[in-house]
Amino acid sequence: CSSTRSRCSARTAGSSVTARGKNRDDVAWSGGDPAHGQALYATHCAICHGGGGAGDGIAAPLNPKPRDFSVGDFKYDTDKDGKPGTDADLANIVKNGAGAYGGSPLMAPWGHLSDADIQNVVAYVRSLKK
Repeated sequence: CSSTRSRCSARTAGSSVTARGKNRDDVAWSGGDPAHGQALYATHCAICHGGGGAGDGIAAPLNPKPRDFSVGDFKYDTDKDGKPGTDADLANIVKNGAGAYGGSPLMAPWGHLSDADIQNVVAYVRSLKK
Protein backbone atom coordinates (compact mmCIF):
# COMPACT_ATOMS: atom_id res chain seq x y z
CA CYS A 1 0.00 0.00 0.00
CA SER A 2 1.13 3.50 -0.69
CA SER A 3 0.92 6.22 1.87
CA THR A 4 -2.03 7.70 -0.03
CA ARG A 5 -5.02 6.16 1.72
CA SER A 6 -7.38 6.65 -1.21
CA ARG A 7 -5.19 4.42 -3.35
CA CYS A 8 -4.62 1.82 -0.70
CA SER A 9 -6.94 -1.11 -0.28
CA ALA A 10 -6.59 -3.40 2.67
CA ARG A 11 -8.61 -6.10 0.94
CA THR A 12 -5.61 -8.37 1.04
CA ALA A 13 -5.85 -11.84 2.50
CA GLY A 14 -9.63 -11.86 2.03
CA SER A 15 -10.35 -8.82 4.19
CA SER A 16 -13.52 -6.96 3.26
CA VAL A 17 -12.52 -3.68 4.88
CA THR A 18 -10.99 -0.94 2.78
CA ALA A 19 -8.19 1.40 3.87
CA ARG A 20 -10.79 4.04 4.69
CA GLY A 21 -12.36 1.63 7.19
CA LYS A 22 -15.51 1.09 5.12
CA ASN A 23 -16.97 -2.37 4.76
CA ARG A 24 -17.46 -3.55 1.16
CA ASP A 25 -21.18 -3.65 1.91
CA ASP A 26 -21.09 0.15 2.32
CA VAL A 27 -20.19 0.73 -1.35
CA ALA A 28 -22.65 2.81 -3.36
CA TRP A 29 -23.54 0.27 -6.04
CA SER A 30 -25.41 2.55 -8.46
CA GLY A 31 -23.76 4.54 -11.23
CA GLY A 32 -21.81 1.79 -12.97
CA ASP A 33 -20.87 1.74 -16.65
CA PRO A 34 -23.21 -0.60 -18.55
CA ALA A 35 -20.83 -0.79 -21.53
CA HIS A 36 -18.05 -2.17 -19.35
CA GLY A 37 -20.58 -4.33 -17.53
CA GLN A 38 -21.67 -5.89 -20.83
CA ALA A 39 -18.23 -7.41 -21.39
CA LEU A 40 -18.17 -8.82 -17.87
CA TYR A 41 -21.72 -10.11 -18.26
CA ALA A 42 -20.76 -11.89 -21.50
CA THR A 43 -17.88 -13.60 -19.70
CA HIS A 44 -19.54 -14.52 -16.41
CA CYS A 45 -23.33 -14.40 -16.76
CA ALA A 46 -24.54 -15.03 -20.32
CA ILE A 47 -23.96 -18.78 -20.18
CA CYS A 48 -26.92 -19.05 -17.79
CA HIS A 49 -28.87 -15.82 -18.21
CA GLY A 50 -28.45 -15.53 -22.00
CA GLY A 51 -26.98 -12.75 -24.10
CA GLY A 52 -30.11 -10.61 -23.80
CA GLY A 53 -30.73 -11.55 -20.17
CA ALA A 54 -33.92 -13.56 -20.81
CA GLY A 55 -32.73 -16.54 -18.74
CA ASP A 56 -32.19 -18.52 -21.92
CA GLY A 57 -28.45 -19.19 -21.93
CA ILE A 58 -27.08 -22.62 -22.82
CA ALA A 59 -27.37 -23.57 -19.14
CA ALA A 60 -31.03 -22.45 -19.03
CA PRO A 61 -32.35 -26.00 -18.54
CA LEU A 62 -31.19 -25.67 -14.94
CA ASN A 63 -33.74 -26.03 -12.19
CA PRO A 64 -34.51 -23.41 -11.09
CA LYS A 65 -34.29 -21.58 -14.39
CA PRO A 66 -31.93 -18.58 -14.41
CA ARG A 67 -33.58 -15.21 -13.70
CA ASP A 68 -34.98 -13.31 -16.68
CA PHE A 69 -33.43 -9.86 -16.41
CA SER A 70 -35.56 -8.47 -19.25
CA VAL A 71 -38.51 -8.48 -16.83
CA GLY A 72 -36.58 -6.52 -14.19
CA ASP A 73 -38.21 -8.38 -11.30
CA PHE A 74 -35.80 -9.18 -8.47
CA LYS A 75 -36.92 -10.91 -5.31
CA TYR A 76 -34.04 -10.73 -2.85
CA ASP A 77 -33.65 -8.09 -0.15
CA THR A 78 -30.08 -8.97 0.79
CA ASP A 79 -29.48 -5.84 2.85
CA LYS A 80 -32.82 -6.07 4.69
CA ASP A 81 -33.85 -2.52 3.85
CA GLY A 82 -37.39 -3.58 2.95
CA LYS A 83 -36.80 -2.96 -0.77
CA PRO A 84 -35.97 -6.11 -2.76
CA GLY A 85 -34.01 -5.74 -5.98
CA THR A 86 -32.02 -2.59 -5.23
CA ASP A 87 -28.58 -2.14 -6.76
CA ALA A 88 -27.08 -3.20 -3.42
CA ASP A 89 -29.16 -6.38 -3.49
CA LEU A 90 -28.02 -7.23 -7.01
CA ALA A 91 -24.40 -6.50 -6.10
CA ASN A 92 -24.63 -8.77 -3.05
CA ILE A 93 -26.04 -11.60 -5.18
CA VAL A 94 -23.23 -11.17 -7.72
CA LYS A 95 -20.60 -10.94 -4.98
CA ASN A 96 -21.86 -13.69 -2.65
CA GLY A 97 -24.11 -15.87 -4.81
CA ALA A 98 -27.84 -16.43 -4.40
CA GLY A 99 -27.31 -19.35 -2.03
CA ALA A 100 -26.04 -16.95 0.62
CA TYR A 101 -29.53 -15.41 0.72
CA GLY A 102 -31.65 -18.55 0.51
CA GLY A 103 -31.66 -18.73 -3.28
CA SER A 104 -30.27 -21.30 -5.65
CA PRO A 105 -26.63 -22.25 -5.12
CA LEU A 106 -26.44 -22.54 -8.92
CA MET A 107 -26.08 -18.73 -8.98
CA ALA A 108 -22.42 -18.84 -8.08
CA PRO A 109 -20.64 -16.05 -6.20
CA TRP A 110 -18.37 -13.84 -8.28
CA GLY A 111 -16.60 -12.25 -5.30
CA HIS A 112 -13.31 -12.15 -7.18
CA LEU A 113 -14.66 -9.25 -9.24
CA SER A 114 -13.71 -5.79 -8.05
CA ASP A 115 -16.34 -3.48 -6.57
CA ALA A 116 -16.19 -1.38 -9.75
CA ASP A 117 -16.71 -4.46 -11.93
CA ILE A 118 -19.70 -5.56 -9.85
CA GLN A 119 -21.11 -2.02 -10.09
CA ASN A 120 -20.73 -2.20 -13.89
CA VAL A 121 -22.42 -5.62 -14.10
CA VAL A 122 -25.33 -4.30 -12.04
CA ALA A 123 -25.66 -1.32 -14.41
CA TYR A 124 -25.69 -3.64 -17.42
CA VAL A 125 -28.25 -5.99 -15.84
CA ARG A 126 -30.47 -2.95 -15.20
CA SER A 127 -30.15 -1.98 -18.87
CA LEU A 128 -31.64 -5.33 -19.96
CA LYS A 129 -35.15 -4.53 -18.69
CA LYS A 130 -37.53 -4.08 -21.60
